[in-house]
Amino acid sequence: MPLTHTEPDALARIYASALLDLAQAEGGQPMIEATLNELEDLLEIARNEPSFGEFLASQILSAGVRGAALEKILAGRVSDLTRRFLLILNRKGRLGHLPAIAAAFDEKVQEAFGRVEVDVYTASPISPEDLGAIRDRLQQVLGKEPIVHPYTDRSMIGGLKLQIGDQLIDASIATSLRKLRDRLNEDGLAAIRAKADRLID
Repeated sequence: MPLTHTEPDALARIYASALLDLAQAEGGQPMIEATLNELEDLLEIARNEPSFGEFLASQILSAGVRGAALEKILAGRVSDLTRRFLLILNRKGRLGHLPAIAAAFDEKVQEAFGRVEVDVYTASPISPEDLGAIRDRLQQVLGKEPIVHPYTDRSMIGGLKLQIGDQLIDASIATSLRKLRDRLNEDGLAAIRAKADRLID
């Protein structure tokens, strides 16, 4: 079975908190950032190489066999902390949970350093200048450093959508037009009712 992305759950957050504490103790912010990058790199490899993802998530391989293989694969490629953490996940049968753990770890890292992840969706690629202006405005409003990820959504007419955590701020033209149409429909019905009331009176 392949390694699939899942949202962080209670178990993922427990492992993520433990990893954050270990990274903090072993090197502070530089170690925390390096650990996050290594986890993201491993997941990127797993996405691009399905066989590696299946190797991590497989429930057929024994922990001993996979652990020995992981030692060889990871040697010299990741920090000792990341290697030890992955081997612990392997022993506990939790490697298939790695995407959720990495997502929870990312959330905790951003929170610890006063940052917030923001996905920005526009109809066409956004210019660096406009992206900078959006970043500056978000920092003023949120009071945190926004880590902005731009995406192009060809289904949009124009405007933009912002995804901040589980909150979606939709300022797209399509949504504005839909709201305008709904308001006209409601106002139109209200006007007809008002005229009918006046005629009856």
